[in-house]
Amino acid sequence: MKIGLLPLYIKLYDDIGLDIRGTLEAFYEKIAGMFRDRGFSVETCGFCRVRPEFEQAVRAFEEAGADAIVTLHMAYSPSLESLDVLLGTDLPVIILDTTPEEEFTRMQDPANINTCHGIHGVMDMCSMLKQRGKPYAIAAGYYEDSDCVDRVCGFVRAAAAARSLSRQKVGLIGGSFPGMGDFSVDPAEMRRRFGVIIENADGGELAEIGKEITDEAVEEEIRSDRQRFAFSDSVVREEYAMSVKSCLQVREFIARKGYTAFSVNFLNVDGLVSMPFIEACKAMERGTGYAGEGDGLTAAFTGALLCAYPETSFVEIFCPDWKNGTLFLSHMGEMNYRIADDRPVITRAGTNFTCGSHPYAGYSRMKSGRGVYVNVSRGPEDYELLLAPCEMEASGPDRFGGSMRGWMKPESLSTAEFLEALSRNGATHHSSFVYGATAEELEFFGRLLSMKTTVVR
Repeated sequence: MKIGLLPLYIKLYDDIGLDIRGTLEAFYEKIAGMFRDRGFSVETCGFCRVRPEFEQAVRAFEEAGADAIVTLHMAYSPSLESLDVLLGTDLPVIILDTTPEEEFTRMQDPANINTCHGIHGVMDMCSMLKQRGKPYAIAAGYYEDSDCVDRVCGFVRAAAAARSLSRQKVGLIGGSFPGMGDFSVDPAEMRRRFGVIIENADGGELAEIGKEITDEAVEEEIRSDRQRFAFSDSVVREEYAMSVKSCLQVREFIARKGYTAFSVNFLNVDGLVSMPFIEACKAMERGTGYAGEGDGLTAAFTGALLCAYPETSFVEIFCPDWKNGTLFLSHMGEMNYRIADDRPVITRAGTNFTCGSHPYAGYSRMKSGRGVYVNVSRGPEDYELLLAPCEMEASGPDRFGGSMRGWMKPESLSTAEFLEALSRNGATHHSSFVYGATAEELEFFGRLLSMKTTVVR
């Protein structure tokens, strides 16, 4: 991900010969280095004082493919010099509100006023951004001993995810599960609203690809799986080879069609001989979105979130634990392997609900960690986003070796309160869980997409 780091300054100080640029330029480079240390690419520029300088800098950020503009006030900067430029770019704006000095006491060197007073420039600019309807996020604090830089990084990830939604192209294999209404959306509306393309995959084309998958390719994939996974005694070699072939078909099909996300209806594996549970897991691991049963809505948003949060997975709430305040998350055989707590075990599925050959899955437990439960639904007027900060509990001995499983605990609500809140807000039964995210940054994700966003806590 790439940041355009925009330093705001005031021409007046250069006009009167105020000698503080050297100190502030070193500070600017230090902040840029902190973002690079956190894995971000950073585009820098000279201090921007007047509109033409802001125009040049922002144009350079756009051409460089930045995911967001991070502003850093080096001093007070009159908002009308930058406002129209920031309003005119599609790049999200994130404000880092910090200064070179941690303290400003009665014994402070008065010269530090000139290097530490950018905060009222932040106030001027944010007031105008809000007045003019430009979404923005802000993180304030001393850069060395607060979480402000990390919070900015989170906002950049959220911005990158929001920007990637319009690039999502979803293929539905086998259509949608008959009668499931909550995730049923109009593809034309999704394209108008978000730029998302949802299309039914051509089973004939998928079957033709199957004819091209060689026995050698299947054997090579099996060898790779043998190295990565454990294998249960239930594996029937011939059946498993058919499952692997279907997985390779889907992988090649996605590549040829340019899909960034997909869904498979297990009742109609059109063009396949077996339900490709394992490929769904591997695809999410590679950053391809997924959701079950022909759910193009959740698949698209999962794909967008994966662009910035690689430990995102399609999930579904299965069972409540009223007594211990948790919820059992599972699905038939799909989970992002990046969130696996242990080595997945290739197992013959206990029941074949599919129309094809007996399916196989690589079952595992969801690792412990904090994150956000994310649900997207179609409300009465528009699409809505529901967020809930939660914790996936540490795994221990269980009796669910033939299941994808995780036990999720809402941050501050009981199981009953949490479930009531989900259904009061019209949440669908398919969702995503985003490890490492915060509700604050995903709320920004929602604002960038102009979605009604509700945080359940």
